[in-house]
Amino acid sequence: MATLFGAMVVAAAGLIIGSGGWPMKLMRQLQFEHWWFVGMLVGLILMPWALTLSLCPDALNALFSVEAAVLIRSNLFALGWGVANVLCGLCFVRIGFALTGAVLAGLGVSLGVTVPMVVKGSGLFKDAADIGSPAGKTVLVGASVMVIAVVFASLAGLGRDRVLKRLQKTEGSFLIGLMMAIVSGILSTGISFAFVYSQGPILAAMKARGAGEVPAIFAVWALGLSAGALVNVLYPAYLMTRRKNWGVLAKNMKEVGLAVIIGANFSLGVAMMGHGMLLLGALGASVGFGIQQSTQMLGNQGVGFISGEWHGVRGTPRHQMVAAIVLLVLAAAIMAYGNTLTGR
Repeated sequence: MATLFGAMVVAAAGLIIGSGGWPMKLMRQLQFEHWWFVGMLVGLILMPWALTLSLCPDALNALFSVEAAVLIRSNLFALGWGVANVLCGLCFVRIGFALTGAVLAGLGVSLGVTVPMVVKGSGLFKDAADIGSPAGKTVLVGASVMVIAVVFASLAGLGRDRVLKRLQKTEGSFLIGLMMAIVSGILSTGISFAFVYSQGPILAAMKARGAGEVPAIFAVWALGLSAGALVNVLYPAYLMTRRKNWGVLAKNMKEVGLAVIIGANFSLGVAMMGHGMLLLGALGASVGFGIQQSTQMLGNQGVGFISGEWHGVRGTPRHQMVAAIVLLVLAAAIMAYGNTLTGR
């Protein structure tokens, strides 16, 4: 039952994160730098810190009691993820939700699932099953199925791109966008590793002063993703300054509100991901991230289909994408089953 509930939480987290950028499809005036600045400011700084400071007793003293090495390690991972997140946002615009989600999930899951079984995480995750155990091998099978799904999704995206180029509906170079997505995929594991390798000491410090489980998890994200938050806020701020278009924000408050929704979706999604990982137990770092990545990709595909990214595309590309979706669901189920084998 614990495995099922934890799997449901990380699955929901993936769907929220994967589809959370849908408001950008409704924007007509705000450019990337505008909605990304507002969304990340809300999702990475304002919301997690507001919840941490308001719901965690003596939050600042608790955070200052955490060893510096823990915070440095967490924020180095977060810095890499911060770069990945900016590239991801640019890829959404250049190659679309569907293919961006596919590439990120495939590359990210390969590292995000295997590394915590080799280099044990902090707190609960220090007792994770070894990669050669029955549980570890089963989780790797699930991750392999997911990578196959990504191959299908990538082939589908390539086919879609060829069709849309004939219809003159794509923007920019597909190859450059794909390369950006590859780099982003490798670095994207930083968000998981920032949590996996730092949550133990931070959760302990917050709970020792009376914080509940969920507020303490928000504190982990608030502190552990600080470097990534700065990258994601400062980069679009730089773009707006260079392009002298800060004023666009004040003239389009409705679309600013849509950007706030993007940020709130993201903050909620990452908090649920951390909570679900812990619910899954010692192997939750690997299994939770794997399931979350599977459903995040499903969320990406959903936004892509609903928003018309696949309009006019028929035949093989659509069949390949359907195959990818089926394999993603299967991969998540296999990884969840692997979690039940812990201890064998």
